[in-house]
Amino acid sequence: MKLIRSPLTHRILAPAALLPAAVLAVATAGTAVASERGGGSAESQDSGKPTVVLVHGAWADASGWNEVSESLRAQGYPVVATANPLRSLSGDAAYIAARLKTIKGPIVLVGHSYGGAVITNAAAGNPNVKSLVYIAAFVPDKGEDTLKLAAKFPGSHLSDDPDAPLPTALDAVPLGSGPTDVDLYIKPDKFSDVFLSDRLDKAKAAVLAASQRPVTPVAGAEPSKAAAWKTIPSWYLVATDDRTIGTENLRYMAKRAGSTTVEVDAPHAVLETNPDAVTHLILQAAHDNRPSLAKTGTTTRTAALGGAAALAVAAGAVLVIRTRRSGSGA
Repeated sequence: MKLIRSPLTHRILAPAALLPAAVLAVATAGTAVASERGGGSAESQDSGKPTVVLVHGAWADASGWNEVSESLRAQGYPVVATANPLRSLSGDAAYIAARLKTIKGPIVLVGHSYGGAVITNAAAGNPNVKSLVYIAAFVPDKGEDTLKLAAKFPGSHLSDDPDAPLPTALDAVPLGSGPTDVDLYIKPDKFSDVFLSDRLDKAKAAVLAASQRPVTPVAGAEPSKAAAWKTIPSWYLVATDDRTIGTENLRYMAKRAGSTTVEVDAPHAVLETNPDAVTHLILQAAHDNRPSLAKTGTTTRTAALGGAAALAVAAGAVLVIRTRRSGSGA
């Protein structure tokens, strides 16, 4: 694992869940192209650059990628910030996999939080996916579920009672009569701590808590059916103040996957607090998989990086990014 350490101060986003595969496969073919922002295959071919596909996690939505998307598009990259159903791992992965099949040319596939588990499955068997980028994300091996990975080492604030049937920071909203037929939300009074490590002002944190998208218990408990990171080069951003998954759990997964890794002083919702750091890592992955390299199936992590990507690897293996966003509490 190549480790790039980065002192940063920043703010917000999170994991995800899923949906039945049969429903998703049908829905994606008819609606995804019209509803997603950017990222058409023709645009990818015209730009000569890979399409960057961004997959959010639980308690968030695609709007969390807005600043990252704007930065990437400004540099000529086609971008698809896709919806993630958050209903079940197999269903969510099938939904994303179907979306990926509509994109021609090389793809840099990025997942945040639970979205990491989704891309780990969705990328399997797709030769166009040249890079996987994990942003404070789950990287399960085949047969693993995200709940167990989050409990491997301490650090998550989702529960202060390991024996509680439901993590104490979550609310379960019934959807039907079954015990697992519920949607899980982070409690409003816990959201800032768990998701944002209290790095945003209270007003902003309250808005994010009010607009969070729920995930089902099935999403976290369903075992992964694939481990695409074993065959596809990967990059990983470790948030060193992650209170959702836990920083040591992030480090464990990044090391096991052999990912090129950057550490950022940020909360789990790093997309909101440190969008520049996220963008830099994606650019590094994108440059390593230019279409000219993808044609030969070759990757080179020592390829010369231009523009903003050069900043990400300046001074050899050290990434130093300092970002201060106005209008925030951190």
